[in-house]
Amino acid sequence: MQNQIETTNVKLLPGDLAIWFFIFMELLAFGVFFLVYSYIRMENLEMFNHYQKTLNIWIGLLNTLLLITSSYFVVRSIKSIKQNDVNGCANWLLLAISGGIGFVALKLFEYQDKIEQGISLDTNTFYMFYLSLTFFHFLHVVLGLIILTAIVMWTWQGKYSAEDHVGIESGASYWHMVDLVWIILFPLVYVIR
Repeated sequence: MQNQIETTNVKLLPGDLAIWFFIFMELLAFGVFFLVYSYIRMENLEMFNHYQKTLNIWIGLLNTLLLITSSYFVVRSIKSIKQNDVNGCANWLLLAISGGIGFVALKLFEYQDKIEQGISLDTNTFYMFYLSLTFFHFLHVVLGLIILTAIVMWTWQGKYSAEDHVGIESGASYWHMVDLVWIILFPLVYVIR
């Protein structure tokens, strides 16, 4: 008898490999940004602690809950498409998008408040980092919303099924990266003193 080795098509990462290279590069950029922030913060601890108190921690916490909940909805969309529930997948994605839109609305409210107070990148080192880090993340949320919206449209057009849903997994992976970055950014900028 001849031993046969069965090969299975096991994927280590969900989605397309290209999205993981992109995610890695984005995490690397944020990681460098976080390290520089932490180093400068240590050099200016008193100033950073003082100006952190001017941030609305409750809005930051609500934004955290919105993104975590939104990521949960994305997970549910993947489960739905794996069960060939196309409408369920699209509906979960729409809920995820609504969480992302809520995040964007709250960030815009926060930015408007700071602008009305005359705060800008030039105000001081803390606000330069706060505005730069959060706006860089904000742009990633907007890109994630565009990706999720495109996926919903393609789902409605029948592009995805239980057998072929790599695109949804790729978009979900990106959205989870956006969520992960905020989970690090929120305590780093708003909470840790």
